[in-house]
Amino acid sequence: MGNQNPYRVKSISEFHKLCGLPKPEHPLISVINRADVAHSEDISLVLDYYSISIKKDLNGKIKYGQQSYDFNEGVMFFIAPNQVFGKVETNSKSVLKRSGWTLLVHPDFLWNTPLVKRIKQYEFFNYSVNEALFLSEKEEATINNIVLNIRQEYHANIDKFSKSIIISHIEALLNYADRFYHRQFLTREKGNHQILERLEQLLTDYFNSDDLISKGLPTVNYLAQALHLSPKYLGTLLKILTGQNAQQHIHEKLIEKAKEKLSTTNLSISEIAYQLGFEHLPSFSKLFKIKTKQTPLEFRASFN
Repeated sequence: MGNQNPYRVKSISEFHKLCGLPKPEHPLISVINRADVAHSEDISLVLDYYSISIKKDLNGKIKYGQQSYDFNEGVMFFIAPNQVFGKVETNSKSVLKRSGWTLLVHPDFLWNTPLVKRIKQYEFFNYSVNEALFLSEKEEATINNIVLNIRQEYHANIDKFSKSIIISHIEALLNYADRFYHRQFLTREKGNHQILERLEQLLTDYFNSDDLISKGLPTVNYLAQALHLSPKYLGTLLKILTGQNAQQHIHEKLIEKAKEKLSTTNLSISEIAYQLGFEHLPSFSKLFKIKTKQTPLEFRASFN
């Protein structure tokens, strides 16, 4: 189990064994106290199940995908099946302290429930670790109580109501997380508006360069990577702060540039479309009309 290739953990029982823990009470769901975990934290893992954690007082940095993040504060983060995470950059002189918990939910537990499809709609499962959820003490208490209810329910005698009750708790947990993430987008105002400013500058530079002709329109992935964000996080952030997603921002900048060229140059519509990264004139004309309610020719004629 070296650092080169991630180690795939196929079951919750296997994860318990890897962590030096007793067998789980339930094969498809488990809540682990992080203080009890004994496995080496320098292993990169790929899980076949969902993992939701609150981690506190962790020396070093967690690696999640290609990003690493300092988890000295208590934060919550979410990992979906087939995502890579592991421990990196530990200070060897420090004592590794673990606190918090990890909730493990196998997709099979969600089978035949509405959550089996709905869980994929929670975008924070596609956020990067540097987009983790920072909780207030009150928010953390709310989350901890839900997880405590989940733990108590699957430790109790299982009956015909157990699964639906646990599912309802998991859904409540995810809904609260969604609420708290939205709060985070709004309360971390300075940082978020700096992101908006950097996005605007990125788009301006891109549209003023030759990249449009050589590479075409910038993609959401390109912008997210340049801003060191995941595409999902960037999209949600923009939607909450501006009412537009990342693709709409790209199109808005495109139309702004098209209007500038139509009103200040004698370039043909085809030449403008080409300079804006369109291989086919009809695609440009169609988008322009959708956005402005005018054809490019009609817009140009309005200036004459």
